[in-house]
Amino acid sequence: MERIVVAVILGILLIGVVAYLFLRKKPADEAPRVETTPKKPALDEKKPPQKAPAEKAEPKPRETKAEAPPPSEEPPPTKAETPATKAEAPTRPAASVPPPKSTKDLSGLKKGLTATRKGFMARIADLFTGKKEIDPSIVGELEEIMLTSDVGPATTQAILGRLKEKLEKKELKDSDAVWAALKREAREILEGPAASPGLSLKHSPSVVLMVGVNGVGKTTTIGKLATRLTGDGKKVMLAAGDTFRAAAVQQLEVWGKRVSAEVVKGKEGADPGSVAFEATTKAKEAGVDVLLIDTAGRLHTKVNLMDEIKKVRKTIGKAYEGAPHETLLVLDATTGQNAMNQAALFKDALDLTGIILTKLDGTAKGGIVLAISDELKVPVRYIGLGERAEDLREFDAADFVEALFSRESDEASTS
Repeated sequence: MERIVVAVILGILLIGVVAYLFLRKKPADEAPRVETTPKKPALDEKKPPQKAPAEKAEPKPRETKAEAPPPSEEPPPTKAETPATKAEAPTRPAASVPPPKSTKDLSGLKKGLTATRKGFMARIADLFTGKKEIDPSIVGELEEIMLTSDVGPATTQAILGRLKEKLEKKELKDSDAVWAALKREAREILEGPAASPGLSLKHSPSVVLMVGVNGVGKTTTIGKLATRLTGDGKKVMLAAGDTFRAAAVQQLEVWGKRVSAEVVKGKEGADPGSVAFEATTKAKEAGVDVLLIDTAGRLHTKVNLMDEIKKVRKTIGKAYEGAPHETLLVLDATTGQNAMNQAALFKDALDLTGIILTKLDGTAKGGIVLAISDELKVPVRYIGLGERAEDLREFDAADFVEALFSRESDEASTS
């Protein structure tokens, strides 16, 4: 009996030992599997196995958030491209600025020179009609046309002298060759006096003194110039230096209101020099870009009046050293050779920097432009081709010659 009891006890102990060893072996077998992923042992020990998948799911969103920087890095390139796009925007308007320039509007220039083309230039073109060969005898006929078109004796002889030489050398064999030679001569003459079109506005303020005889359109020209300048963003001031004609002051005030420009004026009959001095001083203080000074019309043959304009010019220089920076002579193109005589005397009295030819649309001659440039060596800065403000155009020698020498046959061949 005792043996049975001992056997049972030993059996129970043996079963217990086996069960204990079996239970100890199972966690030992699982440990190696957990070691393959570093985070699982900690999670398995602290939390039940069911929560492990939840822990695995969380790293994936975290990895997605960790990958968010690449999308956030894409905007920088987009931002880098945005300035480039904005940088291009200003260049497009800049590229569209040159086309509106009036000097390049040949159709408008041709229209304004219609009277001259149908007169002066048409007469020259008629010389070549029906002529297959050109001989030196044509020079005499050209001379008559040029002299009666206000080209002037000196300029006419200079042009025809060079033309005759080429004809004698048989360099010009047909009418087209002669026409092209005349065109080259005209362009060389007009490009002789070195000056850029328009005004030279290198100073602040730039002071412009306008002179001329009665009735040439000085005050109107000043108003048109002011319109152009304010349209270009310049701050303009006007000075009513014609103190002897009340209508001139009133006319200038009308232009001043149109372009929002201050008009400096004195009492009727006041010294024009004092008005010019006051205006120049004010222009400096007010930060004006351009000061346009009107003066009374005066006959170029009246010595006392020419002395007066010299005095006005000196007075301006006292108010502002180096001023006036431009002294422009306004001439009426319809007066022909008389305009040439005026220009010669004004040039002797004043240091002219340029000439404005008004009413060029109203003359069938037009040769005065060549005479002034060739004989006086004073550049033509502007030409007036109508009543509107935009009809005052910057003078460009190349465009002017192209429009002047334009023929219907040439236009037909290019179209």
